[in-house]
Amino acid sequence: SENPSVTLFREYLRIDTVHPKPDYDAAVQFLERVGTELGLACQKVEVCQGRVVLVLTWQGTNPRLRSILLNSHTDVVPVFEEHWTYPPFEAVKDSQGNIYARGAQDMKCVSIQYLEAIRRLKTEGKSFARTIHLTFVPDEEVGGHKGMEMFVQRPEFKALNVGFAMDEGLASPSDTFSVFYGERSPWWIKVKCAGSPGHGSRFISNTAAEKLHKVITSFLAFRESEKQRLKSDSSLTLGDVTSLNMTMLEGGVSFNVVPSEMAASFDIRIPPTVDLKAFEKQVATWCRDAGEGVTFEFHQKCMDQHITSTEDSDPWWKAFSGVCRDMKLQLKLEIFPAATDSRYIRAAGHPAIGFSPMNRTPVLLHDHNEFLNEQIFLRGIEIYARLLTALASVPPLPTEG
Repeated sequence: SENPSVTLFREYLRIDTVHPKPDYDAAVQFLERVGTELGLACQKVEVCQGRVVLVLTWQGTNPRLRSILLNSHTDVVPVFEEHWTYPPFEAVKDSQGNIYARGAQDMKCVSIQYLEAIRRLKTEGKSFARTIHLTFVPDEEVGGHKGMEMFVQRPEFKALNVGFAMDEGLASPSDTFSVFYGERSPWWIKVKCAGSPGHGSRFISNTAAEKLHKVITSFLAFRESEKQRLKSDSSLTLGDVTSLNMTMLEGGVSFNVVPSEMAASFDIRIPPTVDLKAFEKQVATWCRDAGEGVTFEFHQKCMDQHITSTEDSDPWWKAFSGVCRDMKLQLKLEIFPAATDSRYIRAAGHPAIGFSPMNRTPVLLHDHNEFLNEQIFLRGIEIYARLLTALASVPPLPTEG
């Protein structure tokens, strides 16, 4: 008696695409099978060895118009099974209809909702002027460097002629639905401090540890100020402030040896409202103030600060928000606090919205016991069907002739 869409969702959840060895082949075969059943054109693009982007296409009646892109990633993050009530890759459904599995929220639900929304529209005999593409990409959970970042540079992506894209959002515990029109820029910085070495029994001057202490103090003082700014202003969300966390410490060879070098690594996420060049100068000042021999290097430095228009005059946003208004969906516009593949799509010059239709649902991405209720999942299919109808029917824009 289970809804076939739910059955398909659970089948997808059972495919083990967890890092560090995701079974991408099984995921692509599964999705290609569903796409073929739906009569969608299938294309596989190997962006590098072992990393394939699957593109499914529902051709529009006017292929010259810019297309709608529905993006989702196939990989999921690791699990600590001892903290799970049910095995994380069995997609167990409890008596309340909650489906437990890694990827239930992030983001295999959205992949199947896209497909089932198209199934519903095709069954109803619908067709639209604009082409709809679905992209299923690898490696989002490890930065997208062998996934969407490479794909947007390829001719196959440019040939999609993207006008507007949708990608993942977050669950919302309240009645509202979160909609993300931009993202914070992720910076991963490693600070190295060189100093005088020596025996651990002496008061050696100018040590690496003393300099590192000053660096950490400066970085974490800024962290506290941003934390308090978020706490004191109820209008702000996490995506509106700069988060900073020290994530790694390195240095030392023995208890009785003062090391000549120590290092600390920081994960910093910067909102689009911040001047990135000015912030980099601030980082340089913190390091310079700690003393000589203090340097920093970037292991990730995203400089893109594109945001997607949410003005009523924008035809894409007008179509998206109009459906939500008609369906009485309360929207909360936010900057995404982490990083998704949307940043690569926006950097390539295309508007993108992050949206996962999961309200009244605790945020459990990357957490233990990740689940999604089947009724919330099914409601999401209905929402996407309405959104696709509106977006794929946006009249020709002036730039499209």
